[in-house]
Amino acid sequence: MVRAILHGCNGAMGQVISQLAAEDPELEIVAGVDLNTDAKNGYPVFASLEACSVEADVVIDFSTAKAMDSLLEALAAKKLPAVICTTGLTPEQLQKVEEVSGQVALLRSANMSVGINLVFKVLEMMTPILAKEGFDIEIVEKHHHRKLDAPSGTALALADVINEAAGGVYHYKYDRTQDHQKRDPLEIGIQSVRGGTIVGDHDVIFAGTDEVITLSHTAYSRAIFGKGAIVAAKYLAGKPAGLYNMRDVIG
Repeated sequence: MVRAILHGCNGAMGQVISQLAAEDPELEIVAGVDLNTDAKNGYPVFASLEACSVEADVVIDFSTAKAMDSLLEALAAKKLPAVICTTGLTPEQLQKVEEVSGQVALLRSANMSVGINLVFKVLEMMTPILAKEGFDIEIVEKHHHRKLDAPSGTALALADVINEAAGGVYHYKYDRTQDHQKRDPLEIGIQSVRGGTIVGDHDVIFAGTDEVITLSHTAYSRAIFGKGAIVAAKYLAGKPAGLYNMRDVIG
């Protein structure tokens, strides 16, 4: 049985993971971390990971970027592996994730869905061929109106996968409202839509001469991210220090 601490346990995703874990015979949430320590979760809740006195094998983090600095410090101090699902991290925080991964196993993914990580693999295969043929590349992502960061971490991850597969020749374009010029063939356009209760919708568009290829992924429920996080936590428990991602999990 893998014992997990849920960081951000009273958020929307934290509650989803709590429900999923209750039905999983291989993983148990033994403690939570949240600013709201009064909620009834079926396990003790602490205001910080540093204050948590419960023994565990791994941390699952679905919190906010502003909580990341203190979380990383506590992970390093306690030598606790962690699945980091929080998006919108600053470049400095991403650098800190890499530094801490030298001391303890960390798994970070912009999207915990198995499906979206398969899309990453497909993009690695498609991009070199289509880029060579001069296809323009655009990414459109849609999320609910409560999402704080834009573009989404997944959209940026999609762009990074494409760019890496193409040899790093692209730059990212987030806004064209001030431009009055032809599209740069070496840009990846990334556009964000926010509205309603959209869980997550990503389209990668390869637009060539007289043909368009669109690779799409739609999330209909937050449960797919929770399931992925639990699978990742079971994978990460007991692993040596290093920086892992969901593609390591799905093989």
